[in-house]
Amino acid sequence: MDLKKIINPWSGMQGFNCFGCSPDNPFGLHLCFFEDGDDIVSTWTPSDSFQGWVDTLHGGIQAVLLDEICGWVVTRKLQTAGVTSKMETRYKRPISTRGGALTIRAHIRDQKRNIVVIDAVLQGSDGVVCTEATCTYFTFPREKAEAEMHFRPCKVEGE
Repeated sequence: MDLKKIINPWSGMQGFNCFGCSPDNPFGLHLCFFEDGDDIVSTWTPSDSFQGWVDTLHGGIQAVLLDEICGWVVTRKLQTAGVTSKMETRYKRPISTRGGALTIRAHIRDQKRNIVVIDAVLQGSDGVVCTEATCTYFTFPREKAEAEMHFRPCKVEGE
């Protein structure tokens, strides 16, 4: 793996409070992302605050993790903004809130004009895939993304 840390282009921007990736949201997940070839990757360690059932990560939080990384695929790989238009999630096995760091990984499966299909997986600390998702994103022309959606170019460290 040749991980390159992605610089969050909105970090420090007034009003930026994303639940998934803002470092300043006191209730957020504080996700950071890395580029690994065609993939975008993140790690996150759950706590009991994110339980559904006892010691089990809430399915909605799993969906947030998968949707968030898919959004970062659009941001980094396509250098524009997009919105989720459809998300199909498959929960394959429970995830413990006491099991250590999870790995989230996603990449583009297909793109037709402004519709992008992204595959994502959520792996337990043992590397086994616990949850899979396929997200369909509607992407915006870069000019519209910059003018109306606060898009900023997304770079990796050293770029």
